[in-house]
Amino acid sequence: ACAATLEDGVLTIATGEPAFEPWVVNDDPASGEGFEAAVAYAVAAEMGYDADAVTWVRTDFNEAIQPGAKNFDMNIQQFSITEERAENIDFSLPYYTTNQAIVALEGSAAEGATTIADLKSAKLGAQVGTTSLAFITEVIQPDQEPFVYNDNVGAKAALEANQIDAAVFDLPTALFVSAVEIEGSSVIGQFEAEDATSDGFGFVLEQDSELTPCVDSAITTLTENGELEAITDEWLADFIDAPVITAE
Repeated sequence: ACAATLEDGVLTIATGEPAFEPWVVNDDPASGEGFEAAVAYAVAAEMGYDADAVTWVRTDFNEAIQPGAKNFDMNIQQFSITEERAENIDFSLPYYTTNQAIVALEGSAAEGATTIADLKSAKLGAQVGTTSLAFITEVIQPDQEPFVYNDNVGAKAALEANQIDAAVFDLPTALFVSAVEIEGSSVIGQFEAEDATSDGFGFVLEQDSELTPCVDSAITTLTENGELEAITDEWLADFIDAPVITAE
C-alpha cells in the first residue's frame, strides 16, 4: 500500500482557485470533468483511493511551490517541472507535456508574428513564477520588461483591456482563452519544443513525501496502459493545434 496520507483513508488533492478549463470544468474538480480533474481521479484510483475518498482543497500557485509543510497530499494545477522548484518540493513524473503559446487581440503589435524576432517590440505579459514568464524573458527577450500578473486572471484582464499586446500561456490554456474567454483574440502561435519550451506538468508534493513514489507508479501504469492518452484525447484534443512560431 501507499504511504500514509494527511488524513487516514482520504487523499487530499489541491488545485487552483479558481481552476480553469480545459483543466477543470466549471471550477468543480470533484466532478472529475476536465483534463486535470480526470487525471487526478485516475491517479487516485491507481493509488487505491475511490472517488469518494478524494477531498479537494484550493491553493495559490506560488504558495504551493514554496518550501514547508502542505495542507494537501498532492497538488495539480499545470505545475511545470523545473530544477529550481524541485529544490523546495517534490514533483511526480509528468502526466502531460505542452508547448508555450501566445495569445493576441486583433490589431495588436504581435498579430501576424511568425518568428520570435517579430515579437521583440511587443508588450508581453504572463503569470508570475511560471515557465511562460521565464520563456518571455529568456527566449523572446522583448525590448521592454514583460508585465507580470499574480495569476492568469490578471493576464487575461490586461489582454482584454489592451494593456498588453499579447500574453503567453501553456498551449491548451491559450487555445481555451482565445476560443471561449476573450472575444477577438487568437492564438498567433505555439513555440517549438526544442526551444526549451516543452513543459512537463507534474503533481506537486511536500519535499521528500513518502507518497511521491506511489504517485509516480500510478502515472507510469496509466501511461503504459493507455488510460492517460485516452483522458488527453477526451479533454484536450481540441486544444493542441496552433501554428508554430520559429526561432528564426
